[in-house]
Amino acid sequence: MWDERNRLANRKKILVIFLGCFLLFLLLFVRLIYLMVWQSDYYGKRATDLHERERNIKAARGQIVDCNGTVIADNRSVCTISVIHNQIEDPEKVIEVLSKELGMPEDTVRKRVEKYSSIERIKSNVSKEIGDSIRAYDLPGVKVDEDFKRYYPYGDLASKVLGFTGSDNQGIIGLEVIYDEYLMGEPGTILTMTDARGVEVETAGERRIEPVDGNTLHLSLDVNIQSYAQQLAEQAMLAKEAQSVSIIVMNPQNGEIKAMVNVPEFDLNAPYDLPEGVSVDLSAEEKQNILNQTWRNGCINDTYEPGSTFKIITAAAGLEAGVVSKESTFSCPGFIIVDDRKIRCHKTNGHGSQDFVHATMNSCNPAFVSLGMRLGAETFYEYIEQFGLLKKTGIDLPGEAGTIMHKPENIGPVELATVSFGQSFQITPVQLITTASSIVNGGKRITPHLGVKITNKEGEVVKKLTYPVEEGIVSEQTSETMRYMLEMVVSEGGGKNGKIEGVRIGGKTATSQTLPRSERQYISSFLGFAPADNPQVIAIAIINRPQGTYYGGTIAAPIIRQLFENILPYLGIMDYNEINKEKEETDAS
Repeated sequence: MWDERNRLANRKKILVIFLGCFLLFLLLFVRLIYLMVWQSDYYGKRATDLHERERNIKAARGQIVDCNGTVIADNRSVCTISVIHNQIEDPEKVIEVLSKELGMPEDTVRKRVEKYSSIERIKSNVSKEIGDSIRAYDLPGVKVDEDFKRYYPYGDLASKVLGFTGSDNQGIIGLEVIYDEYLMGEPGTILTMTDARGVEVETAGERRIEPVDGNTLHLSLDVNIQSYAQQLAEQAMLAKEAQSVSIIVMNPQNGEIKAMVNVPEFDLNAPYDLPEGVSVDLSAEEKQNILNQTWRNGCINDTYEPGSTFKIITAAAGLEAGVVSKESTFSCPGFIIVDDRKIRCHKTNGHGSQDFVHATMNSCNPAFVSLGMRLGAETFYEYIEQFGLLKKTGIDLPGEAGTIMHKPENIGPVELATVSFGQSFQITPVQLITTASSIVNGGKRITPHLGVKITNKEGEVVKKLTYPVEEGIVSEQTSETMRYMLEMVVSEGGGKNGKIEGVRIGGKTATSQTLPRSERQYISSFLGFAPADNPQVIAIAIINRPQGTYYGGTIAAPIIRQLFENILPYLGIMDYNEINKEKEETDAS
């Protein structure tokens, strides 16, 4: 009886074990069917990924072209040399060939060749000729991939505006970084199959995912105007032994920049080369600081005391507020007393009694101090805000500096006086020319810019670039009066060296001191526009720390005159024959 019970119990145990095993195998079978049928794509991809090796293909960066379609930033075909450790059959041969062809130390090449990694880059930006030479050796494990290197056909032209790219083809400074997302494109890949040891399966071939090239950036910049402006700036810097010279040429009606020069410029194809005369025995930090200064765009990154060119703003504020008119009179004995300060006029014996037009023509400091007093600190500050001087221009370049102005509560009589004629505060050149544009163009605060549109490889417009315009900065009447007075400055006043016979030019000169004033160094400038009655082009030239004669009317005004003599006919604003005829008639008389 007991044995019978034991047998039944054992049979039950065996049955339970059997059923358990059966269910387990059934579950495994179902799981296997699930993985093989419903999850086959997923695990097939995982298996492929384990045996697939990926190498990037750089996309060709988009071109940058000027307003005429001239290419000013392009690409050159180069190669990237890499090695795949598991595929190298003769390491010594690979090290010998690569060190010889690439001109690299053998130890450096050896470290990279012997490194255990899926793929190791030996050198990028290798010329296509050298790449083809290495490819001809047909060395297993050595990969020569096509690549692109940024190339600038005009060398140092507009270098601080265009900027340059790094080894990864991404923008570093200038327009290259601002419009990077449109220019960089999408990289492609080369996919190869490998076995369990990581060696490529020759019969599997390669799969390529082609890169998508970057878009083209169209600028308002004109290579011809930029080239000539840069030539004038370089001549002025050499003749006056100046520290730097900047020139901006812009359309005051819409803010399109035709030229922006900052000499000395640098070679865009070798941006990391130190300037001539700089010692190579410097620390990495010292070298980088020098390069950062070399790359600075003084037109937007640096501020300065504008001096008498700021009288354009003071005069416009006075006219808008109704505290002055063309017929208003001022007396200049050669100085004016403000609190305990004696502020002198550049003409030490004074201008005597003069109306406001002649005070502007004479750039009389006492007259403009008096005008500032009539306005008062609070009202003057309100107009400074209204004109947009306390906000950045919004130019499409990186690192724009803001105006450095006294706080309203800190503007006492002396500060009000000095601000009135352009001292004791600082602005950027681009801010000054933008504000002056809004005053002479009828009262529109335009946004200075270089980018016009983005197109794809087929020439289709991807994006039309637009910029804000603010109306009513000054009234049309004030703008008309300012155009008239600034034309008188050039035709009969202190800006006569900017005069072109037969062309109506308006403008204002300036001579300001650098800080600290004890160094007795100066900044000379001239801002001019044409035609004076309907401005289509406005330009400013700034000479930083000239040696010898330093007056803006003497050394800066002739730069803008020469510039206008060449670019006004080119832009179709004036005719060469008309200018030459007027010159001949003047010479004959």
